[in-house]
Amino acid sequence: MRRHTTTMNMTEGRPLALLSVFALPLLIGNLFQQAYNLADSMIVGQILGADSLAAVGATGSISFLFFSIFNGISGGCGIVTAQYFGARNDRMVCKSIANSAYIMLASSVFTGAVAFVMVPTVLSWMGTPPEILPEAVTYMRMTSASVPLIAIYNYASSMERALGDSRTPLYFLVVSCVLNVGLDLLFVGVFGWGVFGAAFATMLSQLLAGAGSLLYAFRRNPYFRLSRESLAFDRTITRNAVRLGLPLALQWSLIAISTTALQTVVNTFGPTAMAAYTSTNRLEQLVQQPFGSMSMALSTYTSQNMGAGKTQRIRTGFRDSLLAMAALAGVMTLIMQLFGGALVSLFVHKPEVIDLGSQALRITSIFYVFLGIIYVSRGVLNGVGDALFSFLNGIVEIAGRVGLPLLLLNLTNIGVWSIWITAGVTWMLAGLTCLLRYFSWRRKLGKSGPPPMPEQ
Repeated sequence: MRRHTTTMNMTEGRPLALLSVFALPLLIGNLFQQAYNLADSMIVGQILGADSLAAVGATGSISFLFFSIFNGISGGCGIVTAQYFGARNDRMVCKSIANSAYIMLASSVFTGAVAFVMVPTVLSWMGTPPEILPEAVTYMRMTSASVPLIAIYNYASSMERALGDSRTPLYFLVVSCVLNVGLDLLFVGVFGWGVFGAAFATMLSQLLAGAGSLLYAFRRNPYFRLSRESLAFDRTITRNAVRLGLPLALQWSLIAISTTALQTVVNTFGPTAMAAYTSTNRLEQLVQQPFGSMSMALSTYTSQNMGAGKTQRIRTGFRDSLLAMAALAGVMTLIMQLFGGALVSLFVHKPEVIDLGSQALRITSIFYVFLGIIYVSRGVLNGVGDALFSFLNGIVEIAGRVGLPLLLLNLTNIGVWSIWITAGVTWMLAGLTCLLRYFSWRRKLGKSGPPPMPEQ
């Protein structure tokens, strides 16, 4: 099969140059994706007030928890497809694309249904203040109902990235982001639909991005023109995708549980702390986008090179990416130290929230270099399918976010600042764990060579 011009073979050429070219569209797309959250938060906070912003923020960690299973399986499907692509096995690439659709559809429907039913109970367990609970339930239930729709975009983008195409998903995401902002203003500002309107705007926009990206792939990319043989259910591909995806799902689930536990601590300090925490979270989600983009690029790069048996290129890509991310972390730290208060004021007007948020950003920004380490290591280790790493990473995150608040609140009098100290120290612990695991993996691979490709 002739390889389409939008695909990228990452087994040849300068690693950092390839990663940068591949990661740039991902970064732009991730920034627009974050614009969904920023638009929701800014419009809700400015129009509906700090309590509504706190209600939206209270759902963030629980949304992450319910999305973890689906996102983990999606990652496993992408790794399998990328390894076949790197091995130049076009027949198995097509079969992997088809079978990934079955797996991701089933996992998204299951996740969305469970989340929809469990939302009120889980939010109550988290100690969500009664005054914001109804809005939090409404927002989260709309998000749960949209999971199968969001899955369309996640499926299309994960398959396209596996083939080295990071541009096609971007085009449709940009259009849907602009639509999302317009619908937010219409539904919340004009129609007065409150947090329901903000969630509904995001649902429609994500659906447009997914449908457009998938239809374009079917029309323009020959790998998506599936034969009857490709459409047949394949147990080997399903088994390998689940084998790689479940550890990722476990990793993200443990991280989600840890953030949910930390959100529970935040809730005990009341709506002001919750609004500040939501604002700083939104800003730091933006900060993490360059790291996340490089991590996704490294995952594809690593998977393709594993399929081709070129493990030395993986080491070079890790080293170059780590240096680049460390430099970027320094720039982000400086920005937050100098302009944190001004950035928080984009979300809320209350002076006490702005002051709390700006001081919090001065604490957490010191630890940004460890975020860079986490994302670079995670991209490589997930790309090689290191199941043990996924479990270790999740355990460290949950230990940090659950254990540290208990220690800080019981042994010190720092009060609300324990929230952001916990976040920063958890990044540090997770980053060091990621580094140790990477070097352990590198030594083992050097002795035994690359693992065999999945059955064909």
